[in-house]
Amino acid sequence: MSIYKANHKNILLAADEIKHGGLVGFPTETVYGLGADGMNSTAVAKIFETKNRPTFNPLILHINSVEQLDSIAKINNAKTNILINNFWPGPLTLVLKKKECIPDIVTAGNDTVAVRMPANKTALELIYLAETPIAAPSANVFGKLSPTTAFHVEEQLGDKVDVILDGGKCKVGVESTILKISENEVILLRPGGLSVEKIETALNEKIIRKNISEEIISPGLLKSHYAPEIPIRFIDDINLDDYRNQNVGVLLFDRNSYNFDFKEIKYLSKNGQLREAAANLFVYLHEFENANLDLIVCEKINPVGLGSAIMDRLEKAVNKYS
Repeated sequence: MSIYKANHKNILLAADEIKHGGLVGFPTETVYGLGADGMNSTAVAKIFETKNRPTFNPLILHINSVEQLDSIAKINNAKTNILINNFWPGPLTLVLKKKECIPDIVTAGNDTVAVRMPANKTALELIYLAETPIAAPSANVFGKLSPTTAFHVEEQLGDKVDVILDGGKCKVGVESTILKISENEVILLRPGGLSVEKIETALNEKIIRKNISEEIISPGLLKSHYAPEIPIRFIDDINLDDYRNQNVGVLLFDRNSYNFDFKEIKYLSKNGQLREAAANLFVYLHEFENANLDLIVCEKINPVGLGSAIMDRLEKAVNKYS
């Protein structure tokens, strides 16, 4: 599958594929999505087949306007409106009561639907031209590293995708924050590209994080996910001396304080900026996969602001090899 530059002509081409039940890899500010017509059950089924994704794992519907939101979900409290007004378009997904028009395959049979409005011009134009909400998880094989460039999509999915739009490297680099809202509480389902602190400031209340892993009502609730093909461990959880005869890559935040001959060293942000670190996370893990390593080790990140999203992704990667 060829990669197409994300200009108007090629976005029209991609929108036509969506209208005819095809699959499109497209950029958002978080990661690249694998999109299909969210109102077409057969098209959505292709997403699960292409990604090898479990059908019990719901998808996010991407929209380009509040008017489009009204056609697929019910807004029944003021908190939802506050979040929409403050953070859309942006890396925030809201789990809302769905309307009957939403196919069950999108929601895994739940009575709720996950929705977001991406802050990316290509994504918004694609949704507009396709004239439908676009169901789109990350454009990767299920459980593997999320794609932050068009090349990552092509590398993992290749000709299984009808069109891949190249909009450059994703600015945020980690998936969206997901919230479930009720009158009494706001629950964090997945930390992501919008910090909890900003959400709490906008709502003037604390967000609750509950262990609801038995109830999969949104993406990002599985214990193991986002993992490279090479084993990955937290550097504090192992004895580096045991690996001196192996090819080890290390993912550090901003400096190297370890007395070890690493084969590859990646710094998430030499300036110590969490936004830059988040944008580089999956890029560097992809590069490690092509570096002939036996092991990847990584530092734990202070779970404050975007550090919470980075740690969530690292913990899920490490869990695969625990």
